[in-house]
Amino acid sequence: MAKVRHISYRAEDVDAMAKFFVDAMGMTVVQKRKDNSIDLSDGSVNIAILPLAANRSRRAGLDHIGFSAEDGQEQIRRMEAAGATEESTRSPYEKKFKGPEGIIIDVGRWPGSAPLEK
Repeated sequence: MAKVRHISYRAEDVDAMAKFFVDAMGMTVVQKRKDNSIDLSDGSVNIAILPLAANRSRRAGLDHIGFSAEDGQEQIRRMEAAGATEESTRSPYEKKFKGPEGIIIDVGRWPGSAPLEK
């Protein structure tokens, strides 16, 4: 079974949103990227706060959900068999897929997210 390990949120003010999660929820900053994105972690799940300007839809809010799987290739096969289509990405962390209603799902591993238990 795949496990949720990454959630991406588009924010108008990346620093303010990250500060909220740190102050209100006790999350820790994992890294600040060159594109001004900030990765946070609770020790298990990574939340990436992404700049709104980089989003084609220009809406703040949930951008995509990332899953880790013990067998990444098998998970990709299962997603494609269920009708997901691979999207292009330049990310070193994941492969992106588009599922029903246009939802974007990543399969990969992210800094600050917990490894899968065996």
